[in-house]
Amino acid sequence: MAKNASFSARPAAVLLLPLTLFAAPAFAQTEVKEDSVILQPDKVRDDAPVVAVRIDMPSWSEDNATALLSFIEKVGDEGLFARDYNPDGLAAAILGDDQAALDKAATDSFLLLATHLRDGRTPNAARKQWFMTDSDGDSEPLLSLLTAALGAGTVSETLASLDPVHPDFAALKASLKTAKTPAEANAIRVNMERWRWMPRSLGDRYVVSNVPEYVTRVVHGGTTIATHKAVVGKNSTPTPQLNPMATGIIVNPTWTLPRSIINEGIGATIARNPASARAQGYTWTGSGKTLSVVQQPGANNALGVMKMEMLNEHAIYLHDTPSKGAFNAAARAFSHGCIRTERALHFSGLMAVMFAGKSPEEFGEAIASGKTTRFGFDQPFPVYVAYWTMVPDGKGGVKKLADIYGRDAPVVASFAKPGRPTATVIAPEPPPVVPTVPTAARVTTPATSGIY
Repeated sequence: MAKNASFSARPAAVLLLPLTLFAAPAFAQTEVKEDSVILQPDKVRDDAPVVAVRIDMPSWSEDNATALLSFIEKVGDEGLFARDYNPDGLAAAILGDDQAALDKAATDSFLLLATHLRDGRTPNAARKQWFMTDSDGDSEPLLSLLTAALGAGTVSETLASLDPVHPDFAALKASLKTAKTPAEANAIRVNMERWRWMPRSLGDRYVVSNVPEYVTRVVHGGTTIATHKAVVGKNSTPTPQLNPMATGIIVNPTWTLPRSIINEGIGATIARNPASARAQGYTWTGSGKTLSVVQQPGANNALGVMKMEMLNEHAIYLHDTPSKGAFNAAARAFSHGCIRTERALHFSGLMAVMFAGKSPEEFGEAIASGKTTRFGFDQPFPVYVAYWTMVPDGKGGVKKLADIYGRDAPVVASFAKPGRPTATVIAPEPPPVVPTVPTAARVTTPATSGIY
């Protein structure tokens, strides 16, 4: 698999599409009235460890234990802290004459360190509005890694292999060694952590929006093939971090209005001046509390010319907007949570041609028809709505971005406290079973889907 291109270092490829793709009428420069994102509560508890019971404690040779201790002593290069992994206790066990004590000390240190390298050190309570799914626990089970490392004598190499593979992580890691101040070092550590909260490999094909950078990129075959300015959530309606799967692109979308928008104004307009509401593209059924309103495709549609299909409980989408002027601002935190995408015709055309197998002519015809058309992707792929405040500067170094939602400080504060617990522990007896009460999952429906 090709390595992912550095977001900041590689230039975006230019997608050459026929001019017919851009023949749609220009959208009016009107202000878009949007509803808020569906805010979800932060996850404040750490995941319970997987308890491996009734298995033998792994046996550590002096060489393997010494390799582990050497890695721990240099773990500051990874943005972590040696004190977390009991280096003094491990050193004493290596010098002692108690194999059981060595096995216990080395195993505990390895499993906790591997947890932090794979999943991040930061407890969930400090990961504000972070809802990304990290599958590394399934693909890199710790006990299997430990067994293989001890058998092959590759403890250091195994731990090093848990680093995220993206070159932007490598750039942060390299810059940590030359950080000039503690504050700069902590800013780098925070963003190394955020990379570890995500899948180790982002995949061969994905879309990524870095919220503090106000940029969305399309990556295919390990290379950034398109870069678009983005408008993200304002401070009162911040964009959360998540990685839903994109399944298609919808052009000339309709917009089902949330109840709050209906109550704020359009409901009254429909009652008093239905002709005006129709002129703005609204259609409706029912009345009063049963009123349901849909805005049809057109120049005033709040979603503009396209919407990325990526169902999630937060009601976050990538979409177009008729308010094009917002893209001219340097700081673009204006939306109610969703990510508005610049040059939406280019973006949706690329999606339809490269990932849905359509010809440029088919896409152009769909746009020109004015009708809602869905182009399903041949293979769904992830959309990463990320939050990196330290990124490569394109000159071999890194640069600091504004922490627009104040999410760095809780991570920095967590560095002075114990990190998240190990993901896997070995216990001689199974732990007591504590009954849990299931909770109903939140389901997003057209009536509750908030802003697009």
